[in-house]
Amino acid sequence: MERLQRYLARCGVASRRKAEELITSGRVKVNGVTITRLGTKIDPERDKVLVDNQPVEPEDRIVIMLNKPPGYVSSVEDEPPYPSVLRLVGLSQRLYPVGRLDVPSRGLLLLTNWGDLYHKLAHPRHHVPKRYRVKVKEGVSAKIITALEKGMVVEGEYYAPMRTKILESHKGYTLLEMTLTQGRKRQIRRALAHLGLKVLDLQRISIGPLALGNLSEGKWRFLTPEEIESLVKGS
Repeated sequence: MERLQRYLARCGVASRRKAEELITSGRVKVNGVTITRLGTKIDPERDKVLVDNQPVEPEDRIVIMLNKPPGYVSSVEDEPPYPSVLRLVGLSQRLYPVGRLDVPSRGLLLLTNWGDLYHKLAHPRHHVPKRYRVKVKEGVSAKIITALEKGMVVEGEYYAPMRTKILESHKGYTLLEMTLTQGRKRQIRRALAHLGLKVLDLQRISIGPLALGNLSEGKWRFLTPEEIESLVKGS
């Protein structure tokens, strides 16, 4: 048996939260009966599920790696003036970005229709490490590195320790490598701004065991079964 909202998410109809809204608004039927109670369980092998009177069935699981360029929003819909990252992929299946990279940021972004993997990678309690290369305008002192690695409170919100090291230091900019396991909204930019640093470029280069590698900016590819297995085990 499987919860109805989880089944709808697995079918690619909507995210689990949106699936709950479909149920409570009376748009879902099971064996001809309208279901509005959350937590209802079904037998996927026997029960017939309709959304807006259209049958739904599980899709093949898809996991995509995208090298997101700046200027795109990590959402299933456009947020004018910014287009959705899904415009870079163009598949017919309904996919969801796993986590977010803000509009000016770039790098590794996963897209999937696999609800369980989405929640495993996106939910903060799983502490999946994400690694970034961050170019800042000013010089970075040892005191700043210590503050980042110790953790801090920014505008009343606690940021867990961020492992940080200097990769390059030049006149006018410093290149950092930062690893996060928390992933709050705009965490790196807000933490560095709190310490007086301006971000010039932010690129995510890995999620868990998966690295961006040499995938060109704006391009995407399917993950291999081995990569998907490493994500499931590693997260």
